[in-house]
Amino acid sequence: MARPTPIDKEKVLNPKKYIVSKTDPKGIIEYGNDYFVEISGYTEAELIGKPHNIIRHPDMPKVVFKMMWDRINRAQNIMAVVKNLAKDGSYYWVVTEFEPKVDPITNEIISHTAFRKAAPKKAVETMEPIYQKLLEIEKDGGVEASEKYLRGFLEEKGVTYDEFINDLVGNKGIFKIFFTAMKKLFS
Repeated sequence: MARPTPIDKEKVLNPKKYIVSKTDPKGIIEYGNDYFVEISGYTEAELIGKPHNIIRHPDMPKVVFKMMWDRINRAQNIMAVVKNLAKDGSYYWVVTEFEPKVDPITNEIISHTAFRKAAPKKAVETMEPIYQKLLEIEKDGGVEASEKYLRGFLEEKGVTYDEFINDLVGNKGIFKIFFTAMKKLFS
C-alpha cells in the first residue's frame, strides 16, 4: 500500500475518546479500536496485518521510534508525543503510552498495546521545533547524531526523557488515571 502524501490539514481529536491498537512483537497490527480506524481513515481490513508504521508521519524523527522500540523491546513502557499520518494525508497529534505484554512462561514479549489520547496543545507546540531540529540532524548525521543531540538537550534541562514528557503532557491526575484505566481494560 502506497503511503499517502502529507497535507497541511490537522484532524482534531475528541479529548474524551481514546485510540487503542495492538501489534505483535514486530509491530504488525493485530487490533485497532473503532476510534483508531475512524481517525486513521483506513478500514479495519486495511490496518490488520500491516506494519504499524503505516501511520508514521514523515515529520517524526526516526530517533523517537528508535527510543520507543529500544524500550518496549525490553518490556518497558514509554510515553511519547507523536504526529501520525492519516490515509487522506492529514495528521493528528497524540500522546501514546505503550504496554508490552510478556508471556509468563517464556518471559518473551508477545504483543505491544498502544494507548493514545489527544496531545495537549502545549505539548505539540513544544515538540514541533524539537522534532524539526532532530529531523535536520538526522538528515545530515543520521539517527545516532540526533540521539546524541536529544540526550544533550535533556541533560541541559536536567531531566530524563520520561520526566520531560510527563511534565509536558501533564501526566498526573485525570490524564494518568486515563492511561491506568486503559491498561487495566485491555490487559
